[in-house]
Amino acid sequence: MIIKILGTGCANCKKLEENTREAVQVLGIDATIEKVTEIKDIMSYGVMKTPALVVDGKVKIMGRVPSAEEIKKYL
Repeated sequence: MIIKILGTGCANCKKLEENTREAVQVLGIDATIEKVTEIKDIMSYGVMKTPALVVDGKVKIMGRVPSAEEIKKYL
């Protein structure tokens, strides 16, 4: 599973990454977590509001920071 955190590095983007790592650890999933910080790359996913969570190429959440519990539903 490839998980991408889309965001320029703001506090919300960092919190999304933290919550995502927690969800992956709790579920025991073998996943690669990547950060995408370039605006051009972020926009290529059709995302206009960050942070955003992409799982296996599909945007699952954008423009807000979900809890680790909510992220587990998308994994």
